[in-house]
Amino acid sequence: MKRIFLLFAFSFFVISCDETKTNPPIVENAVDNAESSPMSSLKRGRYSENMVHQIYNELMKNDKNLKLLDEKISDINERTQKTISRYEDVINKSAIYYNDAKHLTRAITDSITKKQVGAYIKMSSEKYELKTKNIKDLIQRINGNQSKIKDQYIVFRIKKTIPEIEKYQQAHPLKTDSLTQFVNKQNQLLTELKSVK
Repeated sequence: MKRIFLLFAFSFFVISCDETKTNPPIVENAVDNAESSPMSSLKRGRYSENMVHQIYNELMKNDKNLKLLDEKISDINERTQKTISRYEDVINKSAIYYNDAKHLTRAITDSITKKQVGAYIKMSSEKYELKTKNIKDLIQRINGNQSKIKDQYIVFRIKKTIPEIEKYQQAHPLKTDSLTQFVNKQNQLLTELKSVK
């Protein structure tokens, strides 16, 4: 039994050493640390950020047009929020006011007064709804356009980075030679283990 274990351990050691010599790690540094490649600063294990964004950010470092585009998109995002929030704040406060007013009318004990106040609140609320309908429609259009901008920017980033990942793949062709050799060595070891008594 001890002999089988030693044979197995020795064979495994020989296979491991031989594999290390013939097969350097395939993806230790992206595109062999080529300075011109946006993949060069990507290091293994640093993929918490989406790789599309990571590669795109590398491309932006060397492309003024991409930087300008990114700044425009950041600017429009910020301005959209500021522009809409001013209007939404007034509209939302008005809606809260009308809800609170309706809630208070429930406490009125005189049914005729309750009805009159309810009608007055409803009339004011409907008047405000009509007044702000066009504004709400415009806000909806702005939000829709903002979603389209976001979608198109994602599409653009993907299209811009696909050639980079393809360059990386070409620089690191995955050949089957070393894998086939390793399978053969495993099979040899299996044959040896089966023949040991």
